Amino acid sequence: MKVSRRTLLAGAATLAAAPSTVVKAAVSGPGRVRTLNGRSLEWNWVGGVKEFHLIAEEMEHEFAPGCRARCWGYNGSTPGPTIEAVEGERVRILVTNRLPEPTTVHWHGLLLPNGMDGVGGLNQPHIQPGETWAYEFTLRQHGTCLYHPHADEMTQLAFGMMGFFIIHPRESQEPPVQRDYALLLHNWALHPGTYRPDPAVMTEFDLWTFNSKVFPATEPLLAAQGERVRLRVGNLSMHNHPIHLHGHRFVVTGSDGGRWPRTLWRPEITEIIGVGQVRELEFIADNPGDWALHCHMSHHTMNAMGHSLANPVGVKQGALEERMRQHLPGVMRMGESGMFEHNTHLGMGHVKGPENTLPMAMGQGPFGQIEMGGMFTLLKVRPRLVGDADPGWYDSASVPRAHKVQSTQPEPGAPVHNDHDHH
Repeated sequence: MKVSRRTLLAGAATLAAAPSTVVKAAVSGPGRVRTLNGRSLEWNWVGGVKEFHLIAEEMEHEFAPGCRARCWGYNGSTPGPTIEAVEGERVRILVTNRLPEPTTVHWHGLLLPNGMDGVGGLNQPHIQPGETWAYEFTLRQHGTCLYHPHADEMTQLAFGMMGFFIIHPRESQEPPVQRDYALLLHNWALHPGTYRPDPAVMTEFDLWTFNSKVFPATEPLLAAQGERVRLRVGNLSMHNHPIHLHGHRFVVTGSDGGRWPRTLWRPEITEIIGVGQVRELEFIADNPGDWALHCHMSHHTMNAMGHSLANPVGVKQGALEERMRQHLPGVMRMGESGMFEHNTHLGMGHVKGPENTLPMAMGQGPFGQIEMGGMFTLLKVRPRLVGDADPGWYDSASVPRAHKVQSTQPEPGAPVHNDHDHH
């Protein structure tokens, strides 16, 4: 049974009026945000306060099958679980530190008392290993906010300590949203053969992630045809990211400042999300199919990169491969005609790369290699959907599709004929 926002708020008011009530619960109904590859954090009602518990800790995280690392996060994941609450509620967040060093939590974008802002040494002493501290404040706004440390940020952010803090408006808004997704952008320096991110890297990263996953391990967005979809995109990486959606034109409708007045809404197909920014993008899923959603910086839709290597394109390599194998058994020359063969051989497992290192691109689609990794996922729009199950690949047999018209390169000026033409 679906729970309406009105029912959810009425229930919250009833619980808040009973000081002794303790209820274990999670946000439910159409207000619930889907954090792809993640989850929302459970809470208790304790004396009229919505109480959450975050545990800062180390865990083993998988970016995609074949690549794992020792990362830091909250409650066993990076990003940490999404905190969801309603404007006007009083919240208490207990933070337990299980890291080997002090930490704090900053509530990025929230309006709150100075002593709750979470900058170590400025607003509070640091949370020492083994300690639990409480942050408590009343939510004075709605919108998509974030949380992350303001303590040894170079290490703690680089290791994955971040999450969403989403505040739903107390009053319903028009037009309503049927699907609500959250994506957090981040970057990682996980050097070939290593198992812990390098916090000292500032520009040349190896992995670019949506919610700490790389394609094809990123979950797709699902939408039934005609539904209104909201995509909340936050950026805690070291780069700005132009997020681009295929097949649809979205409207930029809000930020961590909440949903904007309609006079500020603007249509786009690509929106740059700056470092430390949040943008809310909304669109009507009116175009069935499998559509790409990705960062438009080309290197950000790749996995492990080879920095500062010579450019082999156009270089006749001849017998170089045989000579190289005398020193590096199994090595394969690549790049003479571009990097497509790199994806073919490494992505398909024909050549073994360095330990715990993904190929640059490894996604496989219904027509072959998708040749994407990193900040890339899919929007899957269908006339009908059953639950939240992935519907598989779109059946495009009944819709217009690009096709080969000639199998060889025509002479300049020669007419081009369709293979299906009859003469």
